[in-house]
Amino acid sequence: MALAQNPTTRGDHPIGLREVAERLGVHYMTAYRYVRTGRLAAVRSQGVWMVDPADLVALAEAPGTIRESSRPRAARQLTQLLVQGDDIGAYSLIQEALGSWAGPVEVHTEMLVPALRDIGDRWALGQLTVADEHRATSVALRLLGRLGPIFVARGRHRGMVVVGSVAGDRHSMPTALAADLLRLAGFLVIDLGADTPAQAFAQSARSADRLVAVAIAATMSGMEGPVAEAVAAVRAEVGTAFVVVGGRGLARPETAHAVGADRGSGGDARDLVNVALEREKAVRVSP
Repeated sequence: MALAQNPTTRGDHPIGLREVAERLGVHYMTAYRYVRTGRLAAVRSQGVWMVDPADLVALAEAPGTIRESSRPRAARQLTQLLVQGDDIGAYSLIQEALGSWAGPVEVHTEMLVPALRDIGDRWALGQLTVADEHRATSVALRLLGRLGPIFVARGRHRGMVVVGSVAGDRHSMPTALAADLLRLAGFLVIDLGADTPAQAFAQSARSADRLVAVAIAATMSGMEGPVAEAVAAVRAEVGTAFVVVGGRGLARPETAHAVGADRGSGGDARDLVNVALEREKAVRVSP
């Protein structure tokens, strides 16, 4: 781990965790985990963790610390563990990443998402069996359940987002990943999961408190019909609802308007988060 800024010598004034994170070039929660797991010495003063800058050198030089350059290797290792059905190994690998270079967002976008895409591509090429794919997905879902508590933002929520995959699309993992990132960004989320009937989107939108957006996903090609049906159902129930569509099955930007949606989000959950943040800001500042 390369220090983003040379720490001062022992004897300089202690620094807080936000400055620790900045100097190490990691997420704040990663710096916090260093302290909580004992990897970084710290003293709690008036409710705030304080760190001697010289201890950052010891952490950066510690054996076994995951380097920034090993991120792709971590994703490959996770792929193998998922296919093997190794829950304990996969969770340990993620915890190791969280204790060094990764924050919650990186766990999803640089480990789980690449691993799951690789598994899906290899299954499509016949390199993995249906059993391999199902075993890997089952482990990934259990990992998401265990990691859920780290995807919680403090303070007042930004509003509610409804997410789900359309009827006929049996993939729940993409919406689960997106839901976690939305929660971390401060939204309350109703995750309807896979194979969601059009009316379920509409009913959830109607009952949502401070609805920001309805995000409708299609992970497979040829799903424009069910997506358009879900959009129409939401419009009929909540005429003012802001509807976003996305997923690997709706990669073309023009598809969003063709199915009646307000916006497309591509296949990246981070893009959906950005769209939701833009929408929430627009609603908040509108007269």
